[in-house]
Amino acid sequence: MSATGPRIVIVGGGPVGHRVAERLRHHGHEGPVTLLDSEPGPAYHRVLLPALLDGSLTATDLRLPDLPDVHLRHGVSAAGIDRRRRLVRTTEHDRIPYDTLVLATGARPHLPPVPGLRHASGWLVDGVTGLRSLTDCTRVRGDEIVVLGGGPLGVETAAALRRGGRKVTLVHPGPYPLHDRLDAEAGGLLTRHLAGLGVRLELGRVAAQVLPGKVALDDEWLLAWDTLLCCTGVRPRTRLAEAAGLAVRTGVLTDAWGRTSDPAIRAVGDCAEPAGRPSGSLFAGWEQAEAVARSLTGREAAYEGGGSRHRPVFRLRVPGLALGVLGRGGFGTGDEIVTYRDPARGRYARLSVNAKGRLTAATLVGLPQALATLTQLYDTGAPLPSSRLALLLGRSAPRTGPLPALPPEAVVCRCNNVTKGALAAAWAGGARNPDALAGATRATTGCGSCAEDVQVLCREFAGSTA
Repeated sequence: MSATGPRIVIVGGGPVGHRVAERLRHHGHEGPVTLLDSEPGPAYHRVLLPALLDGSLTATDLRLPDLPDVHLRHGVSAAGIDRRRRLVRTTEHDRIPYDTLVLATGARPHLPPVPGLRHASGWLVDGVTGLRSLTDCTRVRGDEIVVLGGGPLGVETAAALRRGGRKVTLVHPGPYPLHDRLDAEAGGLLTRHLAGLGVRLELGRVAAQVLPGKVALDDEWLLAWDTLLCCTGVRPRTRLAEAAGLAVRTGVLTDAWGRTSDPAIRAVGDCAEPAGRPSGSLFAGWEQAEAVARSLTGREAAYEGGGSRHRPVFRLRVPGLALGVLGRGGFGTGDEIVTYRDPARGRYARLSVNAKGRLTAATLVGLPQALATLTQLYDTGAPLPSSRLALLLGRSAPRTGPLPALPPEAVVCRCNNVTKGALAAAWAGGARNPDALAGATRATTGCGSCAEDVQVLCREFAGSTA
């Protein structure tokens, strides 16, 4: 590796830290890049961990691409920062000099303060775990699993465990899972789908006490468990930053270029709090990583918040259920509101369309083709076709506009961060169908929600090379 250029040390080998290192090389950084990863093995795609629980993916499938010309140190953490001398002290008792330090320390599971969840020493009771790492997946044992928390991770985990043949109970304080993202109609369809899978739902309830092999709910009902999985949120890992005297609120405070209160230290991902608010999503973390990498290589590009070019997109990763939320959940005053209901078939849509015919928010359940189409129209800001019903029912003319208009850097596969440019390069290299593109780029191998988009791009690529 080149010895010229500033020395950059990245603390944290998760998807965002990995992304910083990859984009630094992509944008031409020639100096040494060292990445400290506390986990012993290769970096992996953390958001796909539930897929390990039903065997649909393996740990190898989750691996992130290798990082050429980056000094990787697995099983090594940062123990302290000497800001005056610009040194990182590691758990192996050595000191690594830096010109710029990037903190990508991520987040830790937040475990609720339920009596009996921990021993008096503070250690978790055997069988209790979060779900944040490959090691956590190995802690899920037995046939009876209780999942606390009905957010995205809790729902995806419960569904995966049920597909894997386990007896699963999902405990959630809200009236339906994902109650902070979905309206009552969409929430009702999600509840029905989970019940159809065989997931037992205890809604409007919380765990009141953990007993040996049982958990008591707040109505004194007892649930048996072999593993108690806590999918109850995360908290930023800020201990290293706080010990170094950096400004921290919920996360490490940063500006639009990831700079902390020390200009030689950046922070990205779940540990960071850009513009006074936690980032909250992997896609936002990737955009922060891009902004930091461009800034450090002289290509200024600020992160302005929001994720996915200020157009947040949520898709639930439950096979057989197309559920997505576009936007921040609010429906604009004065917008055209389009509602479609087909409860017998488990289908529902609610769209908010502004005066220019552009989508500002949407919730969809059971409409996979419409979800794929609307996601791309929303991402690009393109106007919707005049027939809203035809669009929702998948009867619009074949899409030839929105996807081909995407720039090469546009992300098509959100799970694996595969861009249109990467797919085009794989096509040019001989991957001439969706399966071949999946093998070359890993697009569609996550939640699978981009499968139709990849098929559309195949048609575009074929037309351009005909």
